[in-house]
Amino acid sequence: MYPMTDESDTSHPKLRKIRSFALRAGRITAAQQRALNELWPKYGLEASADSAVFNLDAIFGRKTKCTLEIGFGNGENLVGLAKSNPNRDFIGIEVHSAGVGHLLLEIEALRLTNVRVIRYDAVEVLQHCIAPNVLDEVLVLFPDPWHKKRHHKRRLIQPNFLSLIAHRLLPGGRLQLATDWEPYAVQMLALGNAHPRLINRAGTVGFMPRPEWRVLTRFERRGHRLGHGVWDLSFERQSNLD
Repeated sequence: MYPMTDESDTSHPKLRKIRSFALRAGRITAAQQRALNELWPKYGLEASADSAVFNLDAIFGRKTKCTLEIGFGNGENLVGLAKSNPNRDFIGIEVHSAGVGHLLLEIEALRLTNVRVIRYDAVEVLQHCIAPNVLDEVLVLFPDPWHKKRHHKRRLIQPNFLSLIAHRLLPGGRLQLATDWEPYAVQMLALGNAHPRLINRAGTVGFMPRPEWRVLTRFERRGHRLGHGVWDLSFERQSNLD
């Protein structure tokens, strides 16, 4: 069962799913709202359960490697990667309007042509909008750890979700994970190591050193000040995927 739709919807109890995120009525600035109104048509991708599969070559007007970041927050990492890698294309998924608006403003200010944005449930995007064997990389950085045990079912990294990502990655494509919550890191490690279609690039060591490409975001800098550790993982999709 994929985690992401509303627990409160009991109209079809056998089909009831669980969200890995909680939509909050956070503050959105006037500039961010303008960006959603004016820049979304330029950089946004509409996604739904009824959407056709995206043609990435047509969307970006070229054929090149593509990275998908799930839950990009305010887009600091995504913007940094897109700016540093103009020959690679990037898609970011985020459900919170303020973060989406912030990223749209940054894309426009930097005149980035290699970024597109989706404001929708990441699981449904992967299920309905992304074809198998098209992504070179998927980033899931600092997903909500859902600290309480009764909420662990809400965690995004679950066996079915890893299978979904593996099917969307090209052979040799990479899944990059990071968290500042050690129990979640241990769970991610165990699930990734157990998955038959993923190989841990760190081998028996398990965790990777912090990769140079990952932008040190405001969120992570705050964690360092508070003395939090950070655990990075990197898995590669095996080539013998059915």
